[in-house]
Amino acid sequence: MSIAHIGTIARLELTQRLRSVGWYILLGVFAVILLGCTVLAFAVYSYTGAAGAGVYSIVVNLVLLLVVLISPTLSGNAINGDRDAATLAAVQVTAVSTGDIMLGKLLAAIATGGVFLLVALPFLAVSLVGGGVYPATLAVSLLVLAAEIIVVAAVGVGLSGLIARPLFSVAATYLVVAALTIGTLIAFGLGGTALRSETTSYNRPFDNAGNADCTRWESYTYETPRFDRVWWTLAANPFVVLADATPTVFDAHGSPVDLFGQIKYGVRSAQQPPADQRWDACDEMLSTTYPTPREVIDRSVPSWFVGLGIQIVIAAGLFAGAWARTRTPARMLPPGTRIA
Repeated sequence: MSIAHIGTIARLELTQRLRSVGWYILLGVFAVILLGCTVLAFAVYSYTGAAGAGVYSIVVNLVLLLVVLISPTLSGNAINGDRDAATLAAVQVTAVSTGDIMLGKLLAAIATGGVFLLVALPFLAVSLVGGGVYPATLAVSLLVLAAEIIVVAAVGVGLSGLIARPLFSVAATYLVVAALTIGTLIAFGLGGTALRSETTSYNRPFDNAGNADCTRWESYTYETPRFDRVWWTLAANPFVVLADATPTVFDAHGSPVDLFGQIKYGVRSAQQPPADQRWDACDEMLSTTYPTPREVIDRSVPSWFVGLGIQIVIAAGLFAGAWARTRTPARMLPPGTRIA
C-alpha cells in the first residue's frame, strides 16, 4: 500500500462529491438548522449557570444525527458505484492495490462526514463562549464523535463492496445504522415492557379530614416493566455511546447540565431494578427523599466501551469482507456484475 495512492483515490472520490451543487445546498441547510437549534438551545438552557454546556451537547448530537442520516448515502455506493460505472476495473489495472482503493474510499467517506463537523465549528465556538464546557467534555465528546463517523463510513464502504447493486447497498447501510439507532430503542422498549414483575406499593395516607392516619398501612400490588433486564440493548446506540463516554457535569443539586448527562442519566436509571414503593404521610423525610441523578449515575456501570466495541466489530467485519471481495484477480463475482 502507498500513502500517495490512498490520497489519490480519496481525492478523486471527494472531487466527485464536491462537484455536485446539491452537496453545498445540503451543507447550507445544515448550517441553517444549526443556527436555529443554537438559538433555541440558549433559550432552553438559559436558566442554568452553564448554558454553553447545554448548547455544545446539542450541537454535537446534531452533527452525529446528520452523520447517521447522510453518510450512508455517500459511502454506501463507494465501490459498487464505480464498478457499475465501469471505472473500478480501470483503477484496478494500475499500480494501485486493493488496500489503496479500500482505504482511499474509507478516507473519503470519513472526510465527507467530517465536513459536517467543520460546518458546526462556529456554533461549537459560540457554545464555548457561553461557558460551562469542561476540557474533558470537549475532548472526549469530539473523540467519540470522530469514532462514530469512522464506524458509519466503514459500514457503508464495506457493504458497497459486498453488495453488487448500489441501491441495495445504500439501503442495507441504512438498515444497519437504523438497527443501531432506532432498533436498539425498539428492543429496549418492547423487551422491558414484555418482561414484567410484581411491585408492591405501601402507604399511610391522609384521612378524610386531611390528617395523617398513622394507625394503618395500605398496600396494593401491580406489574412493573423490567427495563433493568434489557438496558444493555442500548449499549451499541451511537447517541448512548457518545453520552455515556462523555464526562458528566452536574449542578449544585446533582442534576446534569447538558444533553450528554441527561441521556446518560436515562440509560443509567434503566439499570436500577424496580423497588417496592413506600409513601408515609406520618414521615415527611421518608416520603420526599429520592436519589439525585448524580447518585444514580455513580452507583451504575458504564457501557460505552462495550457498545463501541460492538460497532467496531460490525464495521471491521463488513470492511474486511469488502476488501476480500474487491481483491484482484477475483475468483467469483455476483451474476451480472459489470467489470469494464
